Amino acid sequence: MKIGFDAKRAFHNFRGLGNYSRDLIAGLNRYYPNDDYYLFTPPFSDDRAKKWLDQYQKLNVIEPKGFINRKLSSLWRSLLLVDEIDKQQLDIFHGLSHELPSGIEKSNVKSVVTIHDLIFMRYPNYFPWIDRQVYLKKFKYSCENSDLIIAICEQTKRDLISFLNVDERKIRVVYQSCNPRFYTPLEEEEINIVLRRYGVGKNFILNVGAIEERKNALNLVKAYASLKKSINHDLILIGDGGDYKLEVENYITSKGLGNRVKILSNVDNSDLPAFYQASSLFCYPSFFEGFGIPIIEALYSKTPVITSEGSCFPEAGGPDSIYIDPNNSKSIASAIERVLTDSELRFDMVENGRNFVEKFHRSKTSENIMNVYRELV
Repeated sequence: MKIGFDAKRAFHNFRGLGNYSRDLIAGLNRYYPNDDYYLFTPPFSDDRAKKWLDQYQKLNVIEPKGFINRKLSSLWRSLLLVDEIDKQQLDIFHGLSHELPSGIEKSNVKSVVTIHDLIFMRYPNYFPWIDRQVYLKKFKYSCENSDLIIAICEQTKRDLISFLNVDERKIRVVYQSCNPRFYTPLEEEEINIVLRRYGVGKNFILNVGAIEERKNALNLVKAYASLKKSINHDLILIGDGGDYKLEVENYITSKGLGNRVKILSNVDNSDLPAFYQASSLFCYPSFFEGFGIPIIEALYSKTPVITSEGSCFPEAGGPDSIYIDPNNSKSIASAIERVLTDSELRFDMVENGRNFVEKFHRSKTSENIMNVYRELV
């Protein structure tokens, strides 16, 4: 098959949507090397994108041609891309992040779109009004004009049906994977080298993700503050943010936690496995996610997981993670203390969690994606 992707975020985004795009493309390239892959993207110059692309010789990158199209690449991507898609005579075009180019329904290609979440509809207070209107228009167009929709979890499928009235028969749930770097245990010295680089000791609780209100780092820090005298673990938050991060930092200072709670905003992705594998516990009290990739990164790293009740979290965390009320810092604190003081519980969480997470291995998720494509051709 000749399969095309809206690959903008693969080359321009180095968080969740970009990771999804790169991991999906890399998985298909690895496990289905006989198919041809076309990556449509605006011009890019980021060295991280170039380094990623250099690993894959068979990928065909298609950028806008001509001075005007390159200067107005967003216009090319949304309004002019269909002509390029037809020119390449693709079998499938896959919008990897909620969007399909205008006119896709008039083209000769079958189309698939991945919808990650409808957080902008479920929690509109997190988004400016104008952003919500733009997202709604794009999401509705993609859902109405695609041949099939991939929801990354059952929660997203339910939201598509509830909020956008999408026909259930059009939706396929295909879980995503994490980067294979998390699959392999590191040597102790490798871990120590990474931790020393960031000035981190061995006993710590870990949280990974953007430091923003929805991800609820403040309640985690409040829970930790109530435990600081009864546990000897530090708290490490890996992520960046804006005003909400400042609010968290101010709380840390006000409670005199500066020597025990550390926010690291400059951790390279390649160093994350060392943090997960060294941590005693991964705590992720987010209010809502599209899926929660850090949860499966932790499970692959044989780290026990505490995360939130409801939403997609049980899908990612499985039956042996512990689920808390994210609104209640006492609930978070109680779970942390329980896991850190019960070695038998912690052992079961690690072993059972590692077995559970195999369902998200890249080989399996790539197979599931390919099955969606084959449904259409």
